[in-house]
Amino acid sequence: MMQANRDQFLEEGYLIFRNVVPPNELDELRASYEILVERQRTIWARDRMPADPPGGVWESSPQPRLSLNPGGKNGSQLIDRETANAVEFWLHENTQGVSSQLMEVNDAAVTEMFLMCNPVRDHGPANWHRDIHPIDTAPLMGYIEDIKENGPSYVQWNIPLYDDEVLWVVPGSHVRMNTEEENRQLLDNLYAPLTSGIQTHLAAGDGVVYITPILHWGSNYSTKLRRTIHGGFASWGRIYYRNLDFTEHLDAEARETFEKWSERSAEAQDYTEAALRAAIAKDGAPFRQCIERIQPGSGEHGKRLRTVFLCKTAIHIRCAKRPNLETVPEDLRSRGTRPHPTSLYWGPQFADRFTLAESDALWERFEGLDAALQKDEEQFSPGFQSGPMHYNFNEMPTDFSIDDFIASW
Repeated sequence: MMQANRDQFLEEGYLIFRNVVPPNELDELRASYEILVERQRTIWARDRMPADPPGGVWESSPQPRLSLNPGGKNGSQLIDRETANAVEFWLHENTQGVSSQLMEVNDAAVTEMFLMCNPVRDHGPANWHRDIHPIDTAPLMGYIEDIKENGPSYVQWNIPLYDDEVLWVVPGSHVRMNTEEENRQLLDNLYAPLTSGIQTHLAAGDGVVYITPILHWGSNYSTKLRRTIHGGFASWGRIYYRNLDFTEHLDAEARETFEKWSERSAEAQDYTEAALRAAIAKDGAPFRQCIERIQPGSGEHGKRLRTVFLCKTAIHIRCAKRPNLETVPEDLRSRGTRPHPTSLYWGPQFADRFTLAESDALWERFEGLDAALQKDEEQFSPGFQSGPMHYNFNEMPTDFSIDDFIASW
């Protein structure tokens, strides 16, 4: 197994590994993914909208992204025994094993499995961003405090099947806010190199793994052939599998692994529900117990962050139960069906566990925290996946602890 320098990872927020895909497996993995790309292209062409080009997403997207997510759209339609190695690679010691080392857990679980492809025409650079959006995750400082206290609970990978220099990162930005100079440069041009950034030069089969809040950039979406495996691992629980139909094509050991992870996910969903029901009942002791079970061993900063995640889940439930509520921000409505791998939102069907009356009571418990996460006036911080909004981009609420939250009931 590859050995990871965890201290360097925690300090810089990323690591580059050579030959994550063993050289003798590269051609076979390329072939399988190319079969999957052709299958997905057929689906995109079939599902295109009237105004779309004949190839649909394949022709219109700056970065066509193939999804193998279990139960995700088209994911289970793509995989068969011929292409099962595209999924099984995520269980390799160089991916799953290294991720477990970096998070110091026995069994990190894959949450997302994608392939990023080149567009059919040049689209140029994307914008610098962090993979969080305060409207449905949490302020940056919540993540930073948790990472410093408990280490990362989620890591993300780019593993190119052909040489790839698209990704840039800002070392150390996963545990700090933007500097004044970075904000100045970002406000001047979100699509240009930052002086604090470095370009990752990845040969075919190499990999870069990074901690989610890191500031990063897709520098050039050109027509150069690109087939880059992309996805992440969670330390415990936060896995969103709608079904396991795809696992019938995997070998027995891989199938058992996904079944085990799915059981952990179901357990985490049950603990999420139990925490929310404890809040409805104004019962502080079981609420604290559920927070601990959602992220075992987490310190106080971790518990604060998970409470914010529960607040966002309560908002999603409120949106589902009262879809015409005028006070629900449009950005949140548009993200309502998209679970974030670092959050405790389990998709729109999770709201079915609660009645309308329960969702209203739940909102009463979390409304004060939601208000504390916002300001009266709109604000904006560059380098996030969000435009101006009332929610705080960077700062967590002051004087906010689990005891404070429970006392607010």
